[in-house]
Amino acid sequence: MSLRRALLAVPALALAASACAPVDDEPTATDPASEPTEGLPSEEFIDPCSPEGAPLVTSGTLTIGTDSPAYEPWFVDDDPTNGEGFESAVAYAVAEQLGFSADQVTWVTVPFNTSYKPGEKAFDFDINQISITPARAEVVDFSDGYYSAAQAVVALEGTAGAEATSLADLRGLRLGAQTGTTSLTAIRDVIQPDTDPLVFEDTNIAKQALKNDQVDAILADLPTAFYISAVEIGGSTIVGQFQVEGDAAEEFGMLFEKGSALVPCVDDALTALEADGTLADIEQQWLSDVVDVPTLP
Repeated sequence: MSLRRALLAVPALALAASACAPVDDEPTATDPASEPTEGLPSEEFIDPCSPEGAPLVTSGTLTIGTDSPAYEPWFVDDDPTNGEGFESAVAYAVAEQLGFSADQVTWVTVPFNTSYKPGEKAFDFDINQISITPARAEVVDFSDGYYSAAQAVVALEGTAGAEATSLADLRGLRLGAQTGTTSLTAIRDVIQPDTDPLVFEDTNIAKQALKNDQVDAILADLPTAFYISAVEIGGSTIVGQFQVEGDAAEEFGMLFEKGSALVPCVDDALTALEADGTLADIEQQWLSDVVDVPTLP
């Protein structure tokens, strides 16, 4: 080959080689990676525990259930909306921790005995001295406990009930408690009286039965018993208190519809309120008078 022909062949060979070499795919107009992102707004994160993101019965409103009447010291003046009383104060503290203002909280009446029945709920959570029990937890969900209470025995002064000094002394007495409560469970499983306890629809009926001498003593959680004795039934006394284990243990939790995604949000709120001392402060303010009660062995 002549030198001239060789020199002319070099560019042709180079062109052929470049045509066969692999090249990176060029981005198309529809490829998101090819579009500039600087300066464009990113998708806004919405906290799933906030008023805007939480799974609520009514959008933007925290709906809380409790019974009526709402008894002291858990509520004051039968008015859950005033923020007074232990459970009202706890509910509003949790709401605030979640980002709800007081005017974003609404209350609905839920009878105690229907709150823990299975099915759809008309509230986001219920707060009503509802003890966490395995049986209830099968059909509803609970928050972490926000208060642990002992059981207490209330009797009229000068009666056989007032003379009891131990759980054994209670076994031969006529005892009563509200239906569906762990107080009733404690009578049956812990005290095990000789006769079946009387079962009442609510605490008001139980108190009236005590005054009418239909029972020798009634059982309630300690703060409720303290209020009954100190304020509601003159001439009554708290015979004593006792702690129980198992299904009759008295740890109160907020109640939710089964599967509610709001449960971990409330648990986080309670953890924060416990860590910063808010729960202890609320307990001291509303339940401080219930400590000096004798223990029944």
